[in-house]
Amino acid sequence: MRTRVGYTGGTKVNPTYYSLGDHSESIEIEYDPRVISYEDLLTIFWEGHDPFARSWSTQYKAAIFYHNDEQKKLAEKTRDKIETAKKTKVQTEILPASTFYVAEAYHQKYTLRGNGEIMKEFRAIYPSDEAFVNSTAAARVNGYLGGFGSLEDVREAVNNLGLSAQGRERLLAAIRKQGEKYGASAFCVHKR
Repeated sequence: MRTRVGYTGGTKVNPTYYSLGDHSESIEIEYDPRVISYEDLLTIFWEGHDPFARSWSTQYKAAIFYHNDEQKKLAEKTRDKIETAKKTKVQTEILPASTFYVAEAYHQKYTLRGNGEIMKEFRAIYPSDEAFVNSTAAARVNGYLGGFGSLEDVREAVNNLGLSAQGRERLLAAIRKQGEKYGASAFCVHKR
């Protein structure tokens, strides 16, 4: 439903990008369990990085920050399944969640920010940084522009994103262009 990038896992109060302390850069995902399960999110996470590589710094640590015992058990279960299948120890850490600090606005929705014309529309819809960062529509468009979903997914959702007719066409054109550049199969990396 919503994604925000930020900092977590450390003890420094109110970290910033230039004063991170002992926090790690992270992403907060708010989701509807009726649409996608926590276990499905874990699958996407495990597939999206090399879980066998050691983290080279606290700032860029590979970790799952769980909020309750059920999430911890599922994270450990999926980790153990990967270790058994690959016969190699997973280096990704599984840690209790701590305070999540939302990163500065210019770090949010990075891929969407790179598309000036569509971003102008979102700035008109969400004039405050907080509203933009918390927008489900902005999170979805950022994901679509980042190569997640499919052209069919975008076509189904495009009328519900708050974009003008011209903005909707720009989004569809950007997605088609990605498909041409990377091949149709490259676009739906995490399609379920």
